[in-house]
Amino acid sequence: MDDAAAMLARAEFFEMCDDDQRRMLAFAGDQQHFGAEQVLYRAGEVPSGAFVLLGGALQVVPQSGAPYTIEEPGSVVSAMALILAKPRPVTISALGEAEVFFVPRHAFMKLVQQSPVLAQRVTARIEADLGSYLGALEPIRKKIKGN
Repeated sequence: MDDAAAMLARAEFFEMCDDDQRRMLAFAGDQQHFGAEQVLYRAGEVPSGAFVLLGGALQVVPQSGAPYTIEEPGSVVSAMALILAKPRPVTISALGEAEVFFVPRHAFMKLVQQSPVLAQRVTARIEADLGSYLGALEPIRKKIKGN
């Protein structure tokens, strides 16, 4: 469990959690192995949590747009699934053998509900992510408006 908590500490998304919270998530989660081309989840499905890449590589295939690869250990896949039970717009599968650590939504949300400080950090993270997303859309908005 301490190894899993240490791994979560290296995952940028979970920096918002303190050591005890990461230990609780490590206890609630589990390490999973995926073989080549095995699907973690498909577009349109509602994952019940997020995945932290431990080793290998994952392919992300959006419903629209070009596929891309996630290879960096510690990358968090579907972080928003920790907060929102919504269908995802991408299919995620293993490229070759891949190891991930699964963090369930119910465990993360229990921590958020118990800790006002964590809830504030999660809110700030969502605001920052939405700001980045909207900023990336600004050039498209200008093209549409003809500016």
